[in-house]
Amino acid sequence: QIFFMVIVLKDTLEKRGALGQIKARIRAEVFNALDDQSEPRPPLSHENLLINELIREYLEYNKYKYAASVLTAESGQPEVPLDRQFLAKELNIVEDASGKSVPLLYGIISHFLHGGKEESIQNTLAKVSLLNYPKQNLGKPPTERNKK
Repeated sequence: QIFFMVIVLKDTLEKRGALGQIKARIRAEVFNALDDQSEPRPPLSHENLLINELIREYLEYNKYKYAASVLTAESGQPEVPLDRQFLAKELNIVEDASGKSVPLLYGIISHFLHGGKEESIQNTLAKVSLLNYPKQNLGKPPTERNKK
């Protein structure tokens, strides 16, 4: 009877999406426990700092909070995220209000997917919206994505 309860509990946790969060949390805690603090990390370069911050912003936007916490711990990224305006300035991106609703990484990727030659990143970011970009084309195979 205990075995049956365990199966029902596992099924319930999976349906609620909690099991994945629990597994991610366990992985993050195991990483923290095993992280060898005696071996110093190489210095975090300016480029890696910016790249990690773009990735962290993307992870947090998509609610991958445990992945973001592991990235922060493993990379040595500062706990406090960099200011988005600072990040955009460092990457020479000019945003308008509509582009600020999604992570910078979406606009950068969109810029290159849509032939970055014709338009600037700031124009691409202005076209990316919170409602349609993160969800668009997710069910289609890669060959059918972003066809006009």
